[in-house]
Amino acid sequence: MRERRAALDRRRAREFETFAAGAAGRLLHGAVLLTGEPSDAAPRAQRLLIAALSRTYAEWDRLSGDDGEDPYDRARRELVLRFAREAAWRDPARRGRRAGGVLGGLGPQERVVLVLRLYEGLAEEQTAALIGLPVERVRVVCARAVAAMREPARRRRTRSGPSGLREAGP
Repeated sequence: MRERRAALDRRRAREFETFAAGAAGRLLHGAVLLTGEPSDAAPRAQRLLIAALSRTYAEWDRLSGDDGEDPYDRARRELVLRFAREAAWRDPARRGRRAGGVLGGLGPQERVVLVLRLYEGLAEEQTAALIGLPVERVRVVCARAVAAMREPARRRRTRSGPSGLREAGP
């Protein structure tokens, strides 16, 4: 009985290692986008990834079966929910500071919606179900976040043209 259990544990560990090797890079990039840390030094994103993968491994037996949930979906959900909880309970002294990176000018909810909708390619309905918001709210947050991302680029384009002369704008 012990040998059989040990063999099952080894197989489980190998399956999870294979999954983690394939999914960790994409999940880490998503975590970096969420946290706004530089990709070369992202301790918060790495902590989120480790926690999400740990939780996924703890439930691996339920996930790896034919009728089980997709392990990548489970790890992504854990990552996003952990980020959302951390952002909601963040130290009030840090609340005023914005994250860096590509999505640095956005709030935590906007970053979550953009990462899930645009980076992960989830539908509005899937995103809404994952983070517990109405579909219409996800649509509005996504539109607002995309508009906020376009605004700095629009300002840069209208300040000076190819000749360096001011073309339009304030």
